[in-house]
Amino acid sequence: MQKSSRKLSGLIAAPFTPMHPDGRLNLDAVEDYYQLLKLNGVSGAFICGSTGEGVSLSKEEKMQLVDAWQDAAGPDPAFQVIVLVGGNNLGECETLASFSEGRGIDAISFTAPSYFKPQNIGALADCCERVAVKAPGTPFYYYHIPALTGVNFPMVDLLNVVQGRIDNFAGIKYTHEDIMDYLSCLHFRKGQFNILWGRDETYLAALACGAPGAVGSTFNYAAPLYHDLIGAFSSGNLERARLLQQQSIDMI
Repeated sequence: MQKSSRKLSGLIAAPFTPMHPDGRLNLDAVEDYYQLLKLNGVSGAFICGSTGEGVSLSKEEKMQLVDAWQDAAGPDPAFQVIVLVGGNNLGECETLASFSEGRGIDAISFTAPSYFKPQNIGALADCCERVAVKAPGTPFYYYHIPALTGVNFPMVDLLNVVQGRIDNFAGIKYTHEDIMDYLSCLHFRKGQFNILWGRDETYLAALACGAPGAVGSTFNYAAPLYHDLIGAFSSGNLERARLLQQQSIDMI
């Protein structure tokens, strides 16, 4: 089975972008970073995202990060690399999507333009389609983070528009607190799409909804805490699961 044919699951870290003190990329650190995530039972890396300061990086820097992470983790069939190609410049997003597919990246992600914002769900779907078609063989995930983009439509409405229209639309990285909408997305067309949770400090609530996996910044350095939380929830020890979630909240 090819990696890209699998739904994303488990704990997926949102890595920090390693840099030298002067702000240059420290690409030599990526191999060790990947090995650390593997050691802690993390199943993937969502690179160039919010934690990785992707919106502050140039297109060329993002391409270098794609190369470095793919060189480090690409041969590992159990580890997925997802690249956030989203931003305000849709032309650059298209270029990064095509480049990422050419490098064999497992999935790409796109977040709404946040300066000139899409004014309705149809316009948002148009943006998604424009980028997704540039990597037709790669799973495409919309990154829903209204606290940073200011774009806050119900995601179940987006699924209604894109299903049957964007062939490689695989799911959503859902970084918002709307549990009602999140659950509706999980149940959409009997679970057609892969809906990942994106708020570390409320992961227990997402597990109760049936979240298949999560993308988070604190998985970089505290993955064992979340493995314990998942284990406590799965075994029905909700008291311990709540205490572990509170530990996560206190840490964050």
